[in-house]
Amino acid sequence: MTGADDDTIEPTTQYWQEILAADDPRAQAAPPYRLGYPARLSDGTVLMLPLRRLPDGEHATASLIANHASFAVVARLAALMADCARPAGADAVVGMPTLGLAFAPEVARLLGHANYVPLGYSRKFWYQEALSEPTHSITTPTAGKRVYLDPNLVPRVAGKRVVVVDDAISSGTTMVSVLSLLQRVGAEPVRVVVAMRQGVRWRETLAARDPALPARVHGVFDSPIFARAEGGWVPIAAHNPM
Repeated sequence: MTGADDDTIEPTTQYWQEILAADDPRAQAAPPYRLGYPARLSDGTVLMLPLRRLPDGEHATASLIANHASFAVVARLAALMADCARPAGADAVVGMPTLGLAFAPEVARLLGHANYVPLGYSRKFWYQEALSEPTHSITTPTAGKRVYLDPNLVPRVAGKRVVVVDDAISSGTTMVSVLSLLQRVGAEPVRVVVAMRQGVRWRETLAARDPALPARVHGVFDSPIFARAEGGWVPIAAHNPM
């Protein structure tokens, strides 16, 4: 998106590169937001995120793309995610594909684990369909997608208390698939830790599976859905058109 026909979007080259101090003038932006959203992190600092229009043209979301971020941003978010995960006292850390894998190794290291358990969307020839679940997401809604657990990694999670790490949770559909897969192999997902909790739709999705699940989701920051307004975009509290 270049923003050539809409001055509420712009190229994202300069985003995800630095954490701003709470008193930085760039962190003081107030709605309506025109191009970026100052996401306030759990330690009070701010990460400026670009706004992306949704297909309806009338709503937008703040975007976090971890593998476009500077190492400093990834490291700070991972450290705050580890703080969220630590009280759970989990035996293992599970990383969700794809961008959750940018954070999971560092979260696991900071929690004192020697390794972590990565899930994947790519089926290796030794994988088993029985160790997979169908899924789709807002950004990749294609039918036929599955999330896999490598059979060799089952002993690391079977009978263990695990923390599930992802970059963001939005609709919650992928998370439900992952939790189903882990529980099917005998793991107990005691906490879900994400950098960004986006909108509110995920709460309903997780609660439909287990009313206790939404309370297990911890994030470094929350990001609302935005509606178009004069001069830019304004947050809307409990709405998600995605």
